[in-house]
Amino acid sequence: MIQFARSAARGGSYSETIGVLVIAAVFVVPWITENPMVYSLANQMLIAITAAFSVYIMLRMNLMTFAVPTFMAIGGYTVAMLGLRHGVTDVLLLGLASFVVPALFALPLGALVLRLTGVYFVLVTFVLTEITQLVLFETPGLTGGSNGLVGMPAVTFFGIELGDNRAVLQVTIGLALVGAIVTAVVTRGLRQHFAAIEENELLAQSLGLVVWHYKAFGFVIAAGVSGLAGFALVNMLLTAHPTSFSALSSVNYIAYTIIGGKSSMLGPIVGGALLIWAGDIFALRGEYSQFLFGFLIVVVVLLARDGIVGTIYRLGVRAVSRRTSSRKSPSAALGVPNAMEPLK
Repeated sequence: MIQFARSAARGGSYSETIGVLVIAAVFVVPWITENPMVYSLANQMLIAITAAFSVYIMLRMNLMTFAVPTFMAIGGYTVAMLGLRHGVTDVLLLGLASFVVPALFALPLGALVLRLTGVYFVLVTFVLTEITQLVLFETPGLTGGSNGLVGMPAVTFFGIELGDNRAVLQVTIGLALVGAIVTAVVTRGLRQHFAAIEENELLAQSLGLVVWHYKAFGFVIAAGVSGLAGFALVNMLLTAHPTSFSALSSVNYIAYTIIGGKSSMLGPIVGGALLIWAGDIFALRGEYSQFLFGFLIVVVVLLARDGIVGTIYRLGVRAVSRRTSSRKSPSAALGVPNAMEPLK
């Protein structure tokens, strides 16, 4: 029991497996309800969670990135251009393109930004996202400018059009599942390498670990996962617009990961689902919505410093440990005070 909790909360094998299964389980939602509000909320949650996976991968190497909207924009606009200008609608081809194109952009970009660490890396990635949005607005011939790319055709799967609300949600679930699988495989396969970089990058390098290779690989994979989120967002809106990829949205994706728990893959899932649901509820409060949403974040940060998943793990293990120790203690069973415990 303790080992299960430790693995789930600290990025062990159970964490990745449960994370993938949770995303896969959402496939039942389109078949048990036809409520458009449920579909909309599920779409928003899954897109947020997929984007948060990208942040999670980078945080495993102690790098906080604000570049997620940049790669989401690259993936989303790639899909929109292929659909509108080249007639490509096959969801498998579009999904592949939305992953590969941002990953290819991340290769040369990583050579520049990954040399930086700490606050410098944060600032550069934030400025990068601001520049990306400016480019989207100022290149109307390519991106449609302030009008965006409107009227993207519905995607297809082996010739079957996926244009209704149920099909759109199924596409979003599929993209989120791919993002979850990729994240699980990478973070599980490179867990020790990422942990060494996170703990002490200089020490890991001095011991022979090629830190640059792993950081670049993680950055490229994170970019590809972000592109999948961008595809899902554009497919839901049927429009690629610069305002969908603002620099401030990156703050939300970071919040989802940290509040959920950055030490486990379950963190982005729990944090994204909770905060998207809370934002939807608080939106009904009009002018008080931002205050309530911010207040919730402050409360969670103060009460759960390890994130929601990390705190649950800590409390659960503590409770199980106490129960186990009380069962093993013969003095406790006989009602005799333990000599190692202070008298009350």
